[in-house]
Amino acid sequence: MNEELDQIKKNNTWELVPRPKDKNIMRTKWVFKNKLNEEGKVIRNKAKLVCKGYTKVECIDFDKTFAPIARLDAIRMFLAFAYFKKIKVHQLNVKSTFLNGDLEEEVYIKKPEGFLLGDDENQVCRLKKALYGLKQAPRVWYSKLDKRLQQQGFKKGSTNNNLISNLKVIIFYELLCM
Repeated sequence: MNEELDQIKKNNTWELVPRPKDKNIMRTKWVFKNKLNEEGKVIRNKAKLVCKGYTKVECIDFDKTFAPIARLDAIRMFLAFAYFKKIKVHQLNVKSTFLNGDLEEEVYIKKPEGFLLGDDENQVCRLKKALYGLKQAPRVWYSKLDKRLQQQGFKKGSTNNNLISNLKVIIFYELLCM
């Protein structure tokens, strides 16, 4: 739990503010998971602070939630193409993914239970970045990833503007650079 709060602090995910009177204050919960190795033995215990996003009201607390996702058949096609062309494929895992998505909306959460944050008990956390469980978290993460790829010179596919299209562009770029 301390490690998760350290990541939240490192990413400047929230700021403590006086409790607003006219805003919905969302609760959070801790989700615990055991990481297993190949033999099924527990190698690490993980804790994740998650918003109870189901308490949010559309058009009041958030507007858009959509985030493009890759369909399974598109991933299969991508892997078959990479195998056929003998392209090495690497998997990317972004630690604390949603903590990197910048929020446009005002979202407030109660302080995590069991931890002392700030001096004033009436303060709440105003989110600057998304947490798991927020309805808009996938959209804001994808938006940040998309902007970063475009800054690097990549372009979206014209027929299917999802992540798999961006991966195709990366692969073709790699082929051209070989």
